[in-house]
Amino acid sequence: MDRRLNSVPTVNFAPARTGRFLRRLLMGWVLACGPFTLAAQELIVNEAAPQQSMSRNEARLCFTMRLPTWENRIPVKVFVLPDDHPVHRQFTKSILGLFPYQLRQVWDRQIFSGTGQAPITVATEQEMIERVATTPGGIGYVGSGANHPQVRVLEVR
Repeated sequence: MDRRLNSVPTVNFAPARTGRFLRRLLMGWVLACGPFTLAAQELIVNEAAPQQSMSRNEARLCFTMRLPTWENRIPVKVFVLPDDHPVHRQFTKSILGLFPYQLRQVWDRQIFSGTGQAPITVATEQEMIERVATTPGGIGYVGSGANHPQVRVLEVR
């Protein structure tokens, strides 16, 4: 007896076409939803800071409290928004390439081991701009629109 006659026929769903369809569907969803979920991020510094731009790695060093001074020997003072603030979450993911909880773990490890300190937490973006403007060596971030004469926006490379 031939086994092929008793077997259940299989259906080929054309995996290549299904995969292409799913990729296109996902890409369409990302493009449609992207502008509404992602806000522009600006890294801001006090005008006394010597740099005009900063690499992602340098920004990560600043915000993990591992860069103690700028090139001109002014101490780096880091300002952040609360962990649950949407701008903070977006900044850590898009600019630093970290999740907010990872950044918090770095700060906590430094505090509890006695090797460092946490950044200064501010309540609002407006307070962030004001504190960075009045603190030599200050660095922070805002969603967009940092318009203050003593604050400069840094390009992140």
